[in-house]
Amino acid sequence: MLRLKIFIFLLLFLSQGNVFAQDKIVFIDLELVLKESKYGKSLLKDLENLNKKNIDKLKTKEGELKKNENDIKKKQNIISKEEFDKEVKLLKNKIKKYRNSKDLMVQDYEKKRKEILNNFFLQINPIIQNYMQENSIDILLEKKNVFIGKNNSDITDIIIEQINKNLN
Repeated sequence: MLRLKIFIFLLLFLSQGNVFAQDKIVFIDLELVLKESKYGKSLLKDLENLNKKNIDKLKTKEGELKKNENDIKKKQNIISKEEFDKEVKLLKNKIKKYRNSKDLMVQDYEKKRKEILNNFFLQINPIIQNYMQENSIDILLEKKNVFIGKNNSDITDIIIEQINKNLN
């Protein structure tokens, strides 16, 4: 009799173990949000224009240095050794300044890029938070961290629409 009571108790206790999770989990592709939202596209276009402008400046300066180098090579047999060495030294100094300005330009660009992207994510964060709250979403994952998931769990397109509606 005791065994029967224990068996029934265990059977009832273990059958109650089927608890279904009520957490709603979705995922989003933030890179696609950046590339496809109007606001993100405009930021990326600004960054691309800045990068092209920097590249053009560098190419112009590089062309000037190459021209300078060719001029020195042409003069090599005409001018004195001291004069040639002096011009080569000046060219090396110009090249050094060019490299330093190039490094500085790259650092400034990366700093600006990071700043713009951080600002973008700060701007869209309240929109995503609001959507999560309205739709009782408990967890939001980045799509690149999701191995596999249902298509209806991807809210990327919905968030892009919300961003396009709220940010211009």
